[in-house]
Amino acid sequence: MKTVVVTGGTRGIGYGLALEFLKRGCQVVICGRSEDSTQEAVDKLTAQYGGTHIFGQACDVSDYDQVRNLWVAAKEHFGGVDIWINNAGLSHAPVNLWQIDPERTQAVLDTNLLGLIYCNQVVIEGMMEQGSGFIYNMEGSGSTGKPMPKLLLYQLTKRALKFMTTGLVQATEDSLVNIGYLSPGMVATDLLREGYSPSEWERVKRIFNVLGDRVETVTPYLVEQILANNQHGARIAWLTTPKIIWRFATARFRKRDIFSDQSTD
Repeated sequence: MKTVVVTGGTRGIGYGLALEFLKRGCQVVICGRSEDSTQEAVDKLTAQYGGTHIFGQACDVSDYDQVRNLWVAAKEHFGGVDIWINNAGLSHAPVNLWQIDPERTQAVLDTNLLGLIYCNQVVIEGMMEQGSGFIYNMEGSGSTGKPMPKLLLYQLTKRALKFMTTGLVQATEDSLVNIGYLSPGMVATDLLREGYSPSEWERVKRIFNVLGDRVETVTPYLVEQILANNQHGARIAWLTTPKIIWRFATARFRKRDIFSDQSTD
């Protein structure tokens, strides 16, 4: 039985991953930034799968001590950690870099960069001590190095994530710790929709409906691949280049609305 930690596991892709791991009999630890949000997610998951396999603890990943406490709590609760997914992330409204206020800039950098660094520092050290483990860092827009002018700050953090993960794969090559990349593609979450005006939303929504998917479509695939993977440096991706080409080629023949209650696919 695998024990999995999902940071930012109280909503969106993180919650979807936690749900799918529980479906497959895993022991799951989730965290959110507040105790209320974390407990609410734990209660929802407990109602579906019972409380034996689910544990939650509030954790701001930009605080080293809180990350360390999460690692210790997960180990104490379930006896060890087999898989750790660095999913916690924060975006910003789609505006030019100079239009983002300093507080939001700091929050995005703290969560997406400092939080990523702290989680990898704590977990790699911990997994080396326990003698095994897999860590997956969550890619996003910007990971490939193609800039979008109004998402530059968020994309910067994801490009840095890709760079750091590649370096960590090399640094841990001769260890018993395995590092990998996780790429969910465009997923219909609050993070994707944030900050658009009504007119902007109608414009970008067309592209999202071609390339995007719902959480419940993407997360089962990702979880199956994670549980099956035994390779160091693996990249598990949902939205591959052949899939992108096929989506655009068939878009005129397929009616999709991934943001509605019902969607045809």
